[in-house]
This record gives sequence, C-alpha cells and structure tokens, in this order.
Amino acid sequence: MLHYVKKIGIEENCPERYKQIIFGAGCFWGVEKKFWDQVGVFVTSVGYSGGDIENPTYKQVCYENTNHVEVVRIFYDPKETDLEKLLKIFWECHDPTQGMRQGNDIGTQYRSVIFCNEENDIKVSNNSKDSFQKILTKNNFGAITTEISMTKNYYLAEEYHQQYLAKNPNGYCGLGGTGCVAN
Repeated sequence: MLHYVKKIGIEENCPERYKQIIFGAGCFWGVEKKFWDQVGVFVTSVGYSGGDIENPTYKQVCYENTNHVEVVRIFYDPKETDLEKLLKIFWECHDPTQGMRQGNDIGTQYRSVIFCNEENDIKVSNNSKDSFQKILTKNNFGAITTEISMTKNYYLAEEYHQQYLAKNPNGYCGLGGTGCVAN
C-alpha cells in the first residue's frame, strides 16, 4: 500500500536510521494530516494500537470493546527533526484533557495516547507532558489524561482511511486544540 501523498510504501518496517512514534489524538484522519508534510517525517500511516485483539477492523474498534485507539504511526529522520518538535504539534492539535473523547467524537478509540518504541522517548514525552500541563493550567484547563507507554501493538487501518483528508479534502475533521501553545 502506497502513501497517497508521498508515494512511499506504508507497510514496510521503519528504515534503520529512522525512529518511530505513535500518536492518538482523536479521529486519525486529521491527526495524520498534521504530520505527513512536516520536515523530517518520512512517512505516516493510520491504524489501531493499544488494544486487546489482533488485526481489528474499523467497525470493531468503533462498536466493540477492543480497547484500541485510532492512531497515527510516524517514521521520522532524527537528523532532520526530533521528538520534541513532533510532541509540540501533538499537544497543540488536540485537547489532551478530555479523556475518552475529542470534541464530538466519543469513545475509548478517541483517547489521547503516545506509544513509544524506546524508553528514552517515554521520558521525553513525560517531560513534554509536564511542561504542557503547566501551560494548560495557566489557561484554566484540567489535567492531561494522555496515556504514555511502550508500543504494545500496531495494526494498519483499512486502505480507505490512509491519508483520507488528502483523498477527500472536504472530509470530516473534528480535530481542535485548546489554543494553547507548547514550549
């Protein structure tokens, strides 16, 4: 399967020098669009992660108790960008204080998550979370509910979900941040 925007295969493993991070911040269509054109991002894909069943379908994730999250997997070149820059985009693109929802999208599949492949990325993500929490608190927002953990699994979503907003420029995107700017 090719990335609709970048024309790069999305099913291959991460090229050796690149790093991987997985973000969940609501409906994966809008979240993916935030990242696919960022400097240093090699390729993105949308999928399901963190749940309890193998190879879930969109229907299962939406209507059954799979515990999966709609996520975006990002392969990036650490020589061109870093996790801190990607985290800034992540924090600003959604409201990480909403628990099991983003705006009108309600359910466990819309919760805020960061799934890491390296222990150091958990530390960096937690430090970034703590910094953004201070900004949110100053702006009268509640506590961040974002789950930060090691990647448990990742299952590629169906082809029609991949780069959906590039294929459907007027498609639904319920993504909305808090208006707060991360450091």
